Amino acid sequence: MSRMKRIYSWLDHRLQLGKPLLEMAEHPIPNRTASWWYVFGSAAFTLLMLQIVTGILLALVYVPSAGEAWNSLNFLNHQLTLGWFLRAMHGWGSNFMVAVVLIHMAQVFLFGAYKYPRELTWTLGVFLLLMTLGMAFTGQVMRFDQDAYWGLGIGASILSRVPVVGGSLVHMMLGGPIIAGATLSRFFTLHVFVIPGLMLAFTFLHVWMVLKLGINEWPMPGRVVRRSTYMAEYHELTEKDGRPFVPGGVWKDAVFSAAIIAAVAVCAVVFGPFGPGGQPDPTIIQTVPKPDFFFLWLYAVLSYLPPSLETPFLLIAPVLGIAALLGLPFYAAEGEKSWHRRPVAILVLTTVAVSWGVLTHLGTYTPWSPHMDAWSGGPAIPARFLQTAGPVEREGAVVFQAKQCRNCHSIGGYGGQRGPALDDVATRLTEDQLIRQVLQGGGNMPAYGKNLSPAEVTALVSFLKTLHPANEPSAADAAQAATAFQR
Repeated sequence: MSRMKRIYSWLDHRLQLGKPLLEMAEHPIPNRTASWWYVFGSAAFTLLMLQIVTGILLALVYVPSAGEAWNSLNFLNHQLTLGWFLRAMHGWGSNFMVAVVLIHMAQVFLFGAYKYPRELTWTLGVFLLLMTLGMAFTGQVMRFDQDAYWGLGIGASILSRVPVVGGSLVHMMLGGPIIAGATLSRFFTLHVFVIPGLMLAFTFLHVWMVLKLGINEWPMPGRVVRRSTYMAEYHELTEKDGRPFVPGGVWKDAVFSAAIIAAVAVCAVVFGPFGPGGQPDPTIIQTVPKPDFFFLWLYAVLSYLPPSLETPFLLIAPVLGIAALLGLPFYAAEGEKSWHRRPVAILVLTTVAVSWGVLTHLGTYTPWSPHMDAWSGGPAIPARFLQTAGPVEREGAVVFQAKQCRNCHSIGGYGGQRGPALDDVATRLTEDQLIRQVLQGGGNMPAYGKNLSPAEVTALVSFLKTLHPANEPSAADAAQAATAFQR
């Protein structure tokens, strides 16, 4: 013990950490705050540490290249001793972390802990929530299986809808015009370095503010928050009815965090790691990509929304939601904290929770539109569309069928509803526009430039050019028509 004391004294003399750590341990909290309702923040921090430790260990084996990522994960699953368990702990830890952070945010909202003087603490919490979701999404990409590949394609399609800068954002995200090795390298950098670094910085700042401003007191009806008197009232409360955080409040945090880690371990043992599924193959488009549970609600919403409402929803709803979260503490910085006197808060939280739960449940079995078996719902191509078709056009119809284009587009009333019906597409798009749409995609449609050979593109576009009513001409380029007229 004497030697340990000398070592401690030597370190403390140079680091000067003893006094700050003692103040941290002894900082007073209201008695009723030492409750099981206040353990979710500590549990989220514990799960973040678990993710960092398991992530570092996984990074020792994982190879962030398009050719080796899938193989390295299978090596972890099947050949490295307890590699499957390490992956399972990391995967289930991510799921638990998203859930705990969401519960913590809901508890803070319900208890009015975003009010003065904790506006910035709430703001940091919102950014931590977004970064947690970002970690979850980039982690799914790290599996780089068929689900991850096409899920990333859907994400790129969503990002491409941003006006003006959408194309540049997609190029920056993918590291080029297509999903390739550069894409995985960028997401690996985000997942391993950028987002965790920001999360650690924001977490320590978040904890620092909690220590300096105090832990939110139990919301009592009639105890109104006023900027002019709140701090004096809080200090008076902790002096009269408070206790040191250690040991008064820390033991519940420790017990709950240990229980969460145990639950993660049980799920890891019972259910195992997530994937990887089949190897990513851009030529296999008969797939149904499905995200992990925290994005299933979005999966369900997009399945039910009409195609015309998808882009407005994707571009407007997230912006409004994040703006509402960030603006909340500044709009309602004063007033009642108790949920007994905040019926609107209870209604909002209940509506969001029930909607999220229902949509998540629906997302577990709701078919993703496009309908992956839509082509089997009727004849391959209705005969009337092929009566006057030549050999090239007929070959294009075969390509249209073989590449599952009818999963998204209907012809003759049969097919998916994700994209527009193609019965009259030739009256709306010129030949050049059809080629560009097939090769580069746009809107709801992904790019198929890497999935089709030049001959297949030529045949497909030739077939599409025949899709117009008999009494209507095909669309023509006005500039070319004017040039021909001048000649």
